[in-house]
Amino acid sequence: MRVPTTQDDAALDAALIKRWMRGDQRAATEIVNRHAPALARFAASSGERDGVDELVQDTFVRAFNALDAFRADSSLRTWLFTILRRLVLDRQRAERRHGGMVELAEDHAVQGYNALDALVADETAARVRQAVQRLSTMQRDVFVLRVTEGLAYADIARTLDSTEGACRVHYHNAMRAVKEFLNDA
Repeated sequence: MRVPTTQDDAALDAALIKRWMRGDQRAATEIVNRHAPALARFAASSGERDGVDELVQDTFVRAFNALDAFRADSSLRTWLFTILRRLVLDRQRAERRHGGMVELAEDHAVQGYNALDALVADETAARVRQAVQRLSTMQRDVFVLRVTEGLAYADIARTLDSTEGACRVHYHNAMRAVKEFLNDA
Protein backbone atom coordinates (compact mmCIF):
# COMPACT_ATOMS: atom_id res chain seq x y z
CA MET A 1 0.00 0.00 0.00
CA ARG A 2 1.33 3.40 -1.01
CA VAL A 3 1.43 6.16 1.62
CA PRO A 4 -0.01 9.49 0.38
CA THR A 5 2.48 12.33 0.10
CA THR A 6 2.16 16.06 0.47
CA GLN A 7 2.26 16.28 -3.35
CA ASP A 8 -0.68 13.85 -3.53
CA ASP A 9 -2.61 16.00 -1.06
CA ALA A 10 -1.82 19.18 -3.00
CA ALA A 11 -2.87 17.54 -6.28
CA LEU A 12 -6.14 16.31 -4.75
CA ASP A 13 -6.87 19.74 -3.27
CA ALA A 14 -6.09 21.42 -6.61
CA ALA A 15 -8.44 19.04 -8.41
CA LEU A 16 -11.19 19.66 -5.84
CA ILE A 17 -10.75 23.44 -6.17
CA LYS A 18 -11.06 23.21 -9.96
CA ARG A 19 -14.19 21.07 -9.65
CA TRP A 20 -15.75 23.51 -7.19
CA MET A 21 -14.95 26.51 -9.37
CA ARG A 22 -16.70 24.71 -12.26
CA GLY A 23 -19.80 24.46 -10.06
CA ASP A 24 -19.47 20.98 -8.53
CA GLN A 25 -20.87 21.44 -5.00
CA ARG A 26 -19.70 17.95 -3.99
CA ALA A 27 -16.12 19.18 -4.34
CA ALA A 28 -16.76 21.76 -1.61
CA THR A 29 -18.12 19.02 0.63
CA GLU A 30 -15.01 16.93 0.02
CA ILE A 31 -12.75 19.89 0.84
CA VAL A 32 -14.64 20.48 4.08
CA ASN A 33 -14.53 16.78 5.00
CA ARG A 34 -10.76 16.64 4.33
CA HIS A 35 -9.81 19.71 6.39
CA ALA A 36 -12.51 20.44 8.99
CA PRO A 37 -11.24 18.00 11.68
CA ALA A 38 -7.73 19.50 11.65
CA LEU A 39 -9.14 23.03 11.75
CA ALA A 40 -11.39 22.12 14.69
CA ARG A 41 -8.43 20.67 16.61
CA PHE A 42 -6.41 23.82 15.98
CA ALA A 43 -9.28 26.09 17.07
CA ALA A 44 -9.76 24.06 20.26
CA SER A 45 -6.05 24.16 21.03
CA SER A 46 -6.12 27.93 20.58
CA GLY A 47 -8.47 28.29 23.50
CA GLU A 48 -11.84 28.09 21.79
CA ARG A 49 -14.37 25.99 23.63
CA ASP A 50 -17.90 26.70 22.49
CA GLY A 51 -17.41 28.33 19.11
CA VAL A 52 -15.21 25.77 17.36
CA ASP A 53 -17.81 24.67 14.82
CA GLU A 54 -18.72 28.28 14.08
CA LEU A 55 -15.06 29.22 13.56
CA VAL A 56 -14.48 26.28 11.23
CA GLN A 57 -17.62 27.17 9.28
CA ASP A 58 -16.55 30.84 9.05
CA THR A 59 -13.12 29.70 7.87
CA PHE A 60 -14.64 27.77 4.99
CA VAL A 61 -17.04 30.59 4.12
CA ARG A 62 -14.14 33.02 3.85
CA ALA A 63 -11.99 30.50 1.98
CA PHE A 64 -14.67 29.66 -0.58
CA ASN A 65 -15.39 33.36 -1.12
CA ALA A 66 -11.70 33.97 -1.83
CA LEU A 67 -10.78 30.66 -3.47
CA ASP A 68 -10.15 32.29 -6.83
CA ALA A 69 -7.39 34.32 -5.11
CA PHE A 70 -5.71 31.18 -3.67
CA ARG A 71 -2.32 31.05 -5.40
CA ALA A 72 -1.14 27.70 -4.00
CA ASP A 73 2.06 29.28 -2.61
CA SER A 74 1.33 27.03 0.34
CA SER A 75 -0.94 24.04 0.79
CA LEU A 76 -4.67 24.58 0.98
CA ARG A 77 -4.62 23.33 4.58
CA THR A 78 -1.95 25.89 5.53
CA TRP A 79 -4.04 28.65 3.93
CA LEU A 80 -7.11 27.44 5.85
CA PHE A 81 -5.12 27.42 9.11
CA THR A 82 -4.06 31.00 8.39
CA ILE A 83 -7.67 32.11 7.89
CA LEU A 84 -8.76 30.27 11.05
CA ARG A 85 -5.95 31.75 13.12
CA ARG A 86 -6.97 35.26 12.11
CA LEU A 87 -10.58 34.51 13.06
CA VAL A 88 -9.47 33.12 16.44
CA LEU A 89 -7.30 36.17 17.14
CA ASP A 90 -10.17 38.49 16.18
CA ARG A 91 -12.53 36.61 18.49
CA GLN A 92 -10.03 36.63 21.37
CA ARG A 93 -9.48 40.38 20.96
CA ALA A 94 -13.23 40.94 21.05
CA GLU A 95 -13.57 38.76 24.17
CA ARG A 96 -10.79 40.70 25.93
CA ARG A 97 -12.53 43.97 25.08
CA HIS A 98 -15.73 42.57 26.56
CA GLY A 99 -14.04 40.97 29.57
CA GLY A 100 -14.46 37.35 28.41
CA MET A 101 -12.24 34.55 29.60
CA VAL A 102 -10.38 32.28 27.14
CA GLU A 103 -9.77 28.69 28.15
CA LEU A 104 -8.33 25.66 26.41
CA ALA A 105 -10.82 23.00 25.47
CA GLU A 106 -10.78 19.89 27.62
CA ASP A 107 -10.98 17.23 24.91
CA HIS A 108 -10.55 13.67 26.01
CA ALA A 109 -8.45 12.42 23.11
CA VAL A 110 -7.25 9.30 24.93
CA GLN A 111 -9.66 6.62 26.06
CA GLY A 112 -8.34 3.98 28.45
CA TYR A 113 -8.79 0.24 28.35
CA ASN A 114 -9.75 0.06 31.99
CA ALA A 115 -10.55 2.45 34.81
CA LEU A 116 -6.92 2.92 35.89
CA ASP A 117 -5.73 3.50 32.32
CA ALA A 118 -8.51 6.03 31.80
CA LEU A 119 -7.61 7.83 35.02
CA VAL A 120 -3.89 8.01 34.15
CA ALA A 121 -4.67 9.12 30.59
CA ASP A 122 -7.04 11.85 31.79
CA GLU A 123 -4.53 13.08 34.36
CA THR A 124 -1.72 13.12 31.82
CA ALA A 125 -3.86 14.93 29.24
CA ALA A 126 -4.85 17.51 31.85
CA ARG A 127 -1.20 18.09 32.78
CA VAL A 128 -0.21 18.51 29.14
CA ARG A 129 -3.12 20.95 28.61
CA GLN A 130 -1.93 22.93 31.65
CA ALA A 131 1.60 23.02 30.27
CA VAL A 132 0.43 24.11 26.83
CA GLN A 133 -1.85 26.75 28.34
CA ARG A 134 1.17 28.36 30.03
CA LEU A 135 2.95 28.87 26.69
CA SER A 136 2.88 32.18 24.89
CA THR A 137 0.33 32.38 22.08
CA MET A 138 3.02 32.01 19.42
CA GLN A 139 4.67 29.06 21.20
CA ARG A 140 1.29 27.36 21.65
CA ASP A 141 0.32 27.83 18.01
CA VAL A 142 3.68 26.54 16.74
CA PHE A 143 3.58 23.60 19.18
CA VAL A 144 0.05 22.57 18.17
CA LEU A 145 0.61 22.95 14.45
CA ARG A 146 3.82 20.91 14.66
CA VAL A 147 2.77 18.22 17.15
CA THR A 148 -0.95 17.83 16.51
CA GLU A 149 -1.15 18.66 12.82
CA GLY A 150 2.33 17.58 11.74
CA LEU A 151 2.96 20.69 9.66
CA ALA A 152 6.43 21.46 8.36
CA TYR A 153 8.14 24.55 9.75
CA ALA A 154 7.74 26.34 6.40
CA ASP A 155 3.97 25.82 6.50
CA ILE A 156 3.81 26.88 10.14
CA ALA A 157 5.75 30.04 9.30
CA ARG A 158 3.30 30.91 6.51
CA THR A 159 0.31 30.18 8.74
CA LEU A 160 1.61 32.34 11.58
CA ASP A 161 3.16 35.05 9.40
CA SER A 162 6.61 34.36 10.81
CA THR A 163 9.91 32.90 9.66
CA GLU A 164 10.91 29.26 9.61
CA GLY A 165 13.80 29.95 11.97
CA ALA A 166 11.59 31.75 14.46
CA CYS A 167 9.10 28.87 14.38
CA ARG A 168 11.88 26.39 15.10
CA VAL A 169 12.99 28.48 18.09
CA HIS A 170 9.40 28.81 19.37
CA TYR A 171 8.89 25.06 19.00
CA HIS A 172 12.13 24.28 20.82
CA ASN A 173 11.24 26.68 23.64
CA ALA A 174 7.68 25.34 23.84
CA MET A 175 8.88 21.75 24.00
CA ARG A 176 11.38 22.64 26.74
CA ALA A 177 8.71 24.50 28.74
CA VAL A 178 6.22 21.63 28.45
CA LYS A 179 8.86 19.09 29.54
CA GLU A 180 9.91 21.26 32.49
CA PHE A 181 6.30 21.70 33.59
CA LEU A 182 5.64 17.96 33.37
CA ASN A 183 8.84 17.15 35.27
CA ASP A 184 8.01 19.67 38.04
CA ALA A 185 4.41 18.56 38.44
